[in-house]
Amino acid sequence: MIEQKLNKKQSNSDNTASYAEGVLKEHYLTDKERTAIDHEIAMVPHKSAAVIEALKIVQNNRRWISDESVNAIAAYLQMSPAEVDSVATFYNLIFRKPVGRHVILLCDSISCYVMKYGDIYTALQEKLRIRFGETTGDDCFTLLPNACLGCCDHAPALMIDNDLYKDVTVTCLDRILKKYT
Repeated sequence: MIEQKLNKKQSNSDNTASYAEGVLKEHYLTDKERTAIDHEIAMVPHKSAAVIEALKIVQNNRRWISDESVNAIAAYLQMSPAEVDSVATFYNLIFRKPVGRHVILLCDSISCYVMKYGDIYTALQEKLRIRFGETTGDDCFTLLPNACLGCCDHAPALMIDNDLYKDVTVTCLDRILKKYT
């Protein structure tokens, strides 16, 4: 009887393992992503505590987090896809739809608004021919609003990828954008 229970338990864990392997094959993480995620897992008490870092790692490699990426991260961290998605959709810098090669975050806080953020937004719309939430036809830029970039004393501000630009004027936009084309 005990032997039957042990065999049944072993069979169930084999099924779980092969289900997880199937999920990982269907919705894979690259070796590079798994290595980076493993590094983050080693620094936290539970695998699930590494979910934000896992999302950032995958996004850095793929530019955005697809449903397939959510499923792969969930399987790897032994979480449900709904749990991973709830974290991904909570943070505004985790992108759940495709973005361009460069993401422009234009600060629309009250400080930037008062310091003529509207002129910057209008100029970006004209130069790039896109509005907030859109990507240029050549897939180069995605333009997104951001509540605050933390440099209110140097408004208006924008960030492209990890580069912060302060005291932005319409006349300096061409010089800034040229660095990314």
